[in-house]
Amino acid sequence: MVPTILKTSVSGIKLSSVVPAEVTGDNEDRKLTNMDLAFKLHYVRGVSFFSNETVQGLTIYDLKEPMFSLLALYPTASGRIRKSESGRPFIKCNDGGVRIIEAHCDKTIEEWLKMNDHKPLDDYLVYDQVLGPDLEFSPLVFIQFTWFKCGGMSVGLSWAHVLGDPFSASTFINTWGKMMQGHVPSRSPHVPNTKKSKYPLSTTRRKPFSLKRVDPVGDYWLTTTNCKMETHSLHVTAEQLDDILSDNIRGQKQPTELSHFQVLSAIIWKSLSKVREDSGPRIVTICTGNSRVNDPEVPSNNLVFSIIQADFSVAEGEIYELAELIAEKQEEENSLIEDIVESDKVEFDRIAYGTNLTFVDLEEANIYGLELKGQKPIFANYSIKGVGESGVVLVLPAGPGNGSGKVRSGRTVTVTLPENQLSRLMNELKSHWGLA
Repeated sequence: MVPTILKTSVSGIKLSSVVPAEVTGDNEDRKLTNMDLAFKLHYVRGVSFFSNETVQGLTIYDLKEPMFSLLALYPTASGRIRKSESGRPFIKCNDGGVRIIEAHCDKTIEEWLKMNDHKPLDDYLVYDQVLGPDLEFSPLVFIQFTWFKCGGMSVGLSWAHVLGDPFSASTFINTWGKMMQGHVPSRSPHVPNTKKSKYPLSTTRRKPFSLKRVDPVGDYWLTTTNCKMETHSLHVTAEQLDDILSDNIRGQKQPTELSHFQVLSAIIWKSLSKVREDSGPRIVTICTGNSRVNDPEVPSNNLVFSIIQADFSVAEGEIYELAELIAEKQEEENSLIEDIVESDKVEFDRIAYGTNLTFVDLEEANIYGLELKGQKPIFANYSIKGVGESGVVLVLPAGPGNGSGKVRSGRTVTVTLPENQLSRLMNELKSHWGLA
């Protein structure tokens, strides 16, 4: 539960809207793909903190002015959900605009981060967005500016996942930062070409393990869970990563080249299996960036969803064994997801994140790419809203340290799980791995 002090620390909220600088034509409506609709009950949430020295002198006019041109570049972000005669949703690019929230916090950024050390860092700094129940009036994007007592500021982004994946969301807000500095893109986003898949496709025509049907939500696009879900972010330093690799990976006779994402996912998979007394999960979902996409600036849902199945006790397994399984045994399910969403004929609703324990590789996401006055955030983090009870783990870059601009090689790990499991997992990670 979020402490009451956090609820009362953010106040003075003002709402407004920004629309595109140019009128969008009637033929710009966007048909939603089956992959888009698979994520319609999920939301991407990001928050970036900037120091007083960086944002000093900036006004709300300075922050909003470049958004008019930004939205002309991204007409879907200003659109609204409509439904065709068959009931299938699409985005009407009607220049409805994005919602802007201004707020003030009576804490310093340092106080906020310390106070919120074991809670979701974006609580009350990112608008709590849900599409519906009046879909035709619900903005797809909310941007919140919160000024702190120290003079610093946070930028909170709430992005309907139906628009695009976390890579698309971070690119959108990063482009706004570039336009604030006068760097205007020379073209509008277009549909990208694709390349061959990196991972083998499922050869069995079956229902995907990485998608789950939920109770119908109607026009209120958010699923509910039977337990309270909580989020915790931890920082894994470069030194800790090096120690983990030395103790668990580098001693192998023929070590597979493993990423930090794969190793950290193996640690959490094993640790959570111990917390759950090895009752699972034997199947996990792995979510990675799509190497088939040539143009990352196109807002779209191009993440690759794959499954991993372990035929041994995960709680008793070795970290190298689990990480190697993640690296080499992924079975892509995107085509199965598309098939089942197509066959649903909009009669059913489904979730992806949290159907199984879901690991999301955002190591290459440029979440520190938002710059104000040429300065990167002192801290940034992303999370997913609308997660199923099996939970989700995001592995993100740690970014520059203390505003120095020097990129650290550590990682931020953001975990969303049922409340009782999350606290036990954090205790396990701290006692056995020194991660907190």
